[in-house]
Amino acid sequence: MSFDLVLFGGTGDLAWRKLMPALFQAFRHGTLPEGGRIIGIGRDDLSSEQYRALMQSRFDKVDLAKRPSAEEFARFAALLDFIRMDLSKPDDYARLAESLQTRNTDTVVMYVATAPSLFTTVCEQLGASGLNTPKTRVVLEKPLGHDLASNRAINRSVRQFFEEKQVFRIDHYLGKPAVQNLFALRFGNALFEPLWRREHIANIQITIAEDLGVEKRGAFYETTGALRDMVQNHALQLLCAIGMEPPINSHADAIRDEKLKVLRSLKPWTQESLSQDLVRGQYTGGSIDGAKVPGYREELGVNPQSNTETFVALRTEIANWRWAGVPFYIRTGKRLAGRDARIVVNFRPTPHAIFNSQIGMANRLVINLQPKDGLELHLLAQGQNNRQSKAGASQSLVPVQLDLDFDKRFGSERVGAYERLLLDVIDDRLNLFVRSDEQEEAWRWVEPMIDHWTNDSQGPRPYAAGTWGPSASSAMIARDGYCWSEES
Repeated sequence: MSFDLVLFGGTGDLAWRKLMPALFQAFRHGTLPEGGRIIGIGRDDLSSEQYRALMQSRFDKVDLAKRPSAEEFARFAALLDFIRMDLSKPDDYARLAESLQTRNTDTVVMYVATAPSLFTTVCEQLGASGLNTPKTRVVLEKPLGHDLASNRAINRSVRQFFEEKQVFRIDHYLGKPAVQNLFALRFGNALFEPLWRREHIANIQITIAEDLGVEKRGAFYETTGALRDMVQNHALQLLCAIGMEPPINSHADAIRDEKLKVLRSLKPWTQESLSQDLVRGQYTGGSIDGAKVPGYREELGVNPQSNTETFVALRTEIANWRWAGVPFYIRTGKRLAGRDARIVVNFRPTPHAIFNSQIGMANRLVINLQPKDGLELHLLAQGQNNRQSKAGASQSLVPVQLDLDFDKRFGSERVGAYERLLLDVIDDRLNLFVRSDEQEEAWRWVEPMIDHWTNDSQGPRPYAAGTWGPSASSAMIARDGYCWSEES
């Protein structure tokens, strides 16, 4: 299957850090369809040869395992072209159309890796120049808007020129092998489904923690914050995967229909819940791995009086028959105690204790997403201190765990997030992409939090870099009689 992949923002950070290495890995392993061409688009005055040289120099900065040899890059570079474009000028789109017509491939992918403010401009120009053909697919990177109104405006503009099935709204978290395994865990095994409900589960915790700060993205982060950057998309998609009903089949719309139901079932925010069940924080100076690091307000590009949140913790519920009354806790933040993304499913204790054990001790399923990738099943077993026990005394239980490491089990067979998603776009598979009504529903639920903070003079709670966030986060979950997994 022949294809042209047009990469708007072809000289940008995302292109050389994520997209080009992903495309090369697919090329190296023979999964990139033959007859392909990758066209970088940018405002730089570069020839195709100069663009290839630029990409080669940037490949020197990627992980060694993903770095091509000179011979490999020479073969990969044969796929690369470059076209200089001003994205506001119709004549430049006409030149692009001419280049695409010379090959007349089976598929044309328009990957818009630009600032979100340019999404509507690019789509309008593609439509005006006749590049919105039935074989065209357009890929949009997050964030798609900064609130519900702007998200709707982008979707309206895109819908004028492309059908929904042609639009691939990318959330790279959905491409992670560990996240895809959520669906396999739930719907490919008979073990957990009978237990996956309010009668057996006490609470579910979703953590996406980073030990890094904003790095060189201070200016971007100032206009975004943790809520828009992580909760509205990544965290809510994880919640949907955990909470959704079994779809009727594995087709894209069947899966996305069930995710939409979860988003529509999320407990609405009230003034009381916004005050009690929502915590925002901002990191101050501290220590990471023994090295001092600056606070957020001291980072490059950040307002010294900034109230932008770098940490969010919240409590919500899914108001349906399966989950009514079960709290879902979400937290995400930068400069936390470690890089750790996981979902912890805490089961209810046994209804009647016949063994000696610590109060509240119960089974737990931990779904590790990064950096470790796998499953931990925490069980209780008889302790091995029987020699010291009196005859007839009640036996004590101690925690044990079954540990499955997917990286060790599957090794090099695993496909990276962007590699998986790019191949899916080329092959026209929408399963791992977000539909417009999903996005709008997520924004609708998030918007009251944005409004609440806009009108809140208190500002974010400070927390020292290298900790697990403000103490209010622990207090929030403690009101239900629970604690975060690392505190247990």
